[in-house]
Amino acid sequence: MTPNTKGALLMMGSMAAFTVNDALVKVALQDLPLFQLVAIRGALAVVLVYLLARSLGALHLNFSRHDKWLVALRSLCELATTFFFLTALKNMPLANVTAILQALPLTVTLGAALVFSEKVGWRRATAIGLGFIGMTLIVRPGPDGFSLYSIYALIAVMSITARDLVTRRMSANVPSMVVTLATSCSIAVAAAIASVFEGWVPVSVEAGSLVVAAAVFVLMGYFFSVSVMRQGDVGFSAPFRYSSLIWALGLGWVLFDEWPDSLTMLGAALIVGAGLFTLFRERARQSAE
Repeated sequence: MTPNTKGALLMMGSMAAFTVNDALVKVALQDLPLFQLVAIRGALAVVLVYLLARSLGALHLNFSRHDKWLVALRSLCELATTFFFLTALKNMPLANVTAILQALPLTVTLGAALVFSEKVGWRRATAIGLGFIGMTLIVRPGPDGFSLYSIYALIAVMSITARDLVTRRMSANVPSMVVTLATSCSIAVAAAIASVFEGWVPVSVEAGSLVVAAAVFVLMGYFFSVSVMRQGDVGFSAPFRYSSLIWALGLGWVLFDEWPDSLTMLGAALIVGAGLFTLFRERARQSAE
C-alpha cells in the first residue's frame, strides 16, 4: 500500500469518525442539555487525548510564547465552533449541516487571501463564488427556506476558518497533540461552567453510552486526521474529506429519516465541485513553484 493510499484511507476514516460522532451527539441531544453533553464528552475526550499524547511522547511546552497565545486563540475559535455547530446540528438535518461545512476549503482559501495576502487567481475566485452560491441554495435566505440555525452553521464555518488560519501561523515545533489537548480542556471547562446555568438532568444508560461512544469517535477522528499529515501527499488525500457528506447522507437517512431535497443536493454538489477544483488548483500552483 502506497503512502498516498494510506493517506486517503486515513482521511476517509477521519471523516467517518467525525460524522458518526456528530450523529451520536444529535441523538444524545434529544435527552441531554447541550452544555451538559459537551462537558461530559469533553471530560472524556481530555482523558483519552492525554493518554494518547503520553503514549506518543507528544506532551511538551517547549515552544514560544507567541505560539502559546496562538494555541489559546485557536481554543477560543474551537469554543465558538462547538456551540454554534452543535446548536445547528440539534435543529437541522445532519446532511444539511455537513454540506455547509464542506465549504471550508473555499473559506480558508478566501481567508488566506484576505488575511495573509495569498494570491487567488480568477479560476479559484470563480470556484469560491460558485461554492457560496451552493451554500445559498442550502441555507435559502427567505421566508420559506430560511432557518436561524442555518446562520449558526455559517458562523461555525467562520469559526473553523479562523481556527485554521490561526493554526497556519503556528510554528512547526508545536505538537499537534498539545494543541488538541488544550482545545479539549478549554471546551470541557467552558461547557462545565455554562452547564451550571443551564442545569443538569439525570443521565440514562442509553444517553451516557452515546456520549462515551461520541468521545471515542472524536478521539479516532483526531488521531486519523493527525496521521494523515504524516502519510503521502496531503494534496492527494485532501479531496477525500468530502466522503463525510456520504456518511452524513446515509446516517441522516437511517437514524433520522432525513433526506435532503433537490435544491440542497444541488447546493452540496456545487460546494463539493468548487472545493475539489480549489484543491486541484492549489496543488497545481504548489507544483509550479
